[in-house]
Amino acid sequence: MTDPSEYFTPDPQPAASATMRRRLSIGLPATAGDREKRFSLTPEAVGVLTDRGYEVRIESGASATIHYADNDYMRQGACVTSRGESLQADIVITLGALSPADLRAMKRGAMLLTMLSSVTSDCDILRELMRRNIVALAIDLIGDPEGHTPFADILNEINGRAAIAIASSMLASPDHGKGILLGGVAGIIPCEVLILGAGIAGRAAAASALGLGASVRMLDNDVYRLRRAAELPGCCVATSVMHPRVLENALRTADVIINTPMDRPCTIDSHQVDLMKRGVIIMNLARSEDGPLSHAIPEIDITATDTLRAVPRGTRVCYTGPGNAVPRTAAMALSNTFLWLLRDIIGCDGAVNTVKMLPGVQRAVVTFLGKPVNRRAAEKAGMRAIDITLLLSCS
Repeated sequence: MTDPSEYFTPDPQPAASATMRRRLSIGLPATAGDREKRFSLTPEAVGVLTDRGYEVRIESGASATIHYADNDYMRQGACVTSRGESLQADIVITLGALSPADLRAMKRGAMLLTMLSSVTSDCDILRELMRRNIVALAIDLIGDPEGHTPFADILNEINGRAAIAIASSMLASPDHGKGILLGGVAGIIPCEVLILGAGIAGRAAAASALGLGASVRMLDNDVYRLRRAAELPGCCVATSVMHPRVLENALRTADVIINTPMDRPCTIDSHQVDLMKRGVIIMNLARSEDGPLSHAIPEIDITATDTLRAVPRGTRVCYTGPGNAVPRTAAMALSNTFLWLLRDIIGCDGAVNTVKMLPGVQRAVVTFLGKPVNRRAAEKAGMRAIDITLLLSCS
């Protein structure tokens, strides 16, 4: 007789195991105010995050500035919510400043990814971050293993290219400009573009200006940066160190002046401003307090259309925020970098572990364990910054 066990041999199966790991939530509130138009994530980037199992909450209408509808995000798995619910996420991402009331709506101990200027714009913001024990990171200070600052580099490159595009349009305008082409035509000398600073923003502005046919001069106090700019393929930039006489001669003839971030910014006084042409287009891409022109010429945000219309023709003013004029390009570029950053943050399992394990992130921390650790932010609020390594050793 046949043994029945030959036909009914048990086949062990792996026991089903359930994980109790909670889904991490990412909040995308709308940017408050009129100056900041950029947004952090595109629908495609949100789709990548939701596919990885994370909950994304976006405030209704938050992406209107980059011309994406709420439905575009919903189709990628995001939850369209109220502002309060988006602020209740584990990680909140915004490029603009949150109000103290917004910060009070956030979870205690949550992580905030924002710009350093958004934290230092108001002393009450820093104090509220400390009260709520929020780990605030300035994305423009975050570094990678090679020593680069990917967020700041992306924003600087966009600012440089946008500044030239806007300046070219303003020069061509018969109402507010001279009604001339930046690159000229055959038989007409092209406009002269003066770029102060040879960093990423300066080199991006130079590449765009050269592409339009302009004559470009670049000044900086860093010879090595100037050398890198002069070695760009097909580059015809006239470079020089910022000697006072060289600077004054360049200011006299420039049709467009682009000030970009520099390690050692120069200072331009009212006498040197008087040397400039009437109707010169001036763009400041550096922080206002670091700009050589901010104390001598009034500043106007480039997206403030009502204010721009009120500027008399030929008046010397300094325009700021050209990157806000192309917010969708900024969102597309930032999304790639945010995906890299969020992958590393989520892999560290918690805000404190993120700061401990990622040196590039550690340099960008503004508040940690209820204490200010960024010197610039602390000084702005009249406080003394605490060495983050001391707090890490105690946590």
